[in-house]
Amino acid sequence: MNTTDQDDVTTAQPTIRQARTAVLAGISGWVPPHTVTNADLSARIDTSDEWIRSRTGISQRHRVEPGLATRELATEAGRLALKSAACDQVDAVILATTTPDRVCPGTAPEVAAELGLGPVAAHDLSAVCAGFLYALANAVGSIAAGLADRVLIIGAETFSTIVDPMDRGTAIIFGDAAGAAVVRAGDPDEPGAIGPIRLGSDGTRSDLIQVPAGGARQRSAGTEPDPSEYYLRMQGRKVYRHAKERMVEASREVLELSGWRVGDVDRFATHQANARISEAVAEELSVPRDRVLSNIEHVGNTSAASLPLLLADAASAGQLRPHDRLLLAAFGAGLVWGAATLTWPDITALSVHTYRD
Repeated sequence: MNTTDQDDVTTAQPTIRQARTAVLAGISGWVPPHTVTNADLSARIDTSDEWIRSRTGISQRHRVEPGLATRELATEAGRLALKSAACDQVDAVILATTTPDRVCPGTAPEVAAELGLGPVAAHDLSAVCAGFLYALANAVGSIAAGLADRVLIIGAETFSTIVDPMDRGTAIIFGDAAGAAVVRAGDPDEPGAIGPIRLGSDGTRSDLIQVPAGGARQRSAGTEPDPSEYYLRMQGRKVYRHAKERMVEASREVLELSGWRVGDVDRFATHQANARISEAVAEELSVPRDRVLSNIEHVGNTSAASLPLLLADAASAGQLRPHDRLLLAAFGAGLVWGAATLTWPDITALSVHTYRD
């Protein structure tokens, strides 16, 4: 982004926030009960608990069983978020997911119906691991424009359906889960107010993380793809470098826009892609390790569900207190990335899980 564009964003954002801003009113997390441990994976893949832990920080992840898909996960998390926010109605539902139940139609309208929300606006959003931040930006914009007073944002993924169970590079990383948040119109000075958000993309590197088959490009080619092309492919080393650079860059931008220094950040919440990536980003920003939130050991990489699930788990564990200043960052396929700031409100987070050591 050039200097002129950045100046325009910097001067415009405070004007919007002073008129009408979005405030976090509820947060939740939900994972399916079936757990897959490193030992379970080692029984069928050439790997080990030590190898997985040392490279990813993951000890287990959750997977859907037959009969469960993204809609069910999203509905469970959405119901909990509404309860956390003590409300039973919203004006819109945004579902961030890479794994919708069907190519067409979107899954969000069905989730809204399952939650009994009536004919509210509902749509899917695809920004993979940065999906929750992109959905949050959508909600903030809707509230600022007066299009909605309350928005339910859900990140839900069943990545186990697009990961090759025999691929050591991806099968060890991804888990299934959902997380959700309710944001409402409020005052920019109250706890829970969403601060500046920065989003970005680089489509020239879309090949670094992709599912080659199943979309319009593959279908229009007129040839039958190899079955392996329906599974996720990831160039891990290159992804690591770009993830670190982009999350650091976006984090520094939102800190500057918020008028915060790194020392003002009480908690740093990154998309739980890999423990080593989160640690590298925090180190580059000089965020102390004891301020970095993490739950990747128990859930793995849950893509768009990662950030809300992490926040719900941390709040439930007493790691977040009202008025804490949070820095959020995420990076995913696309390539896409984002960062945001907010002050933590006095809310009761609801996180339902069956984690086991």
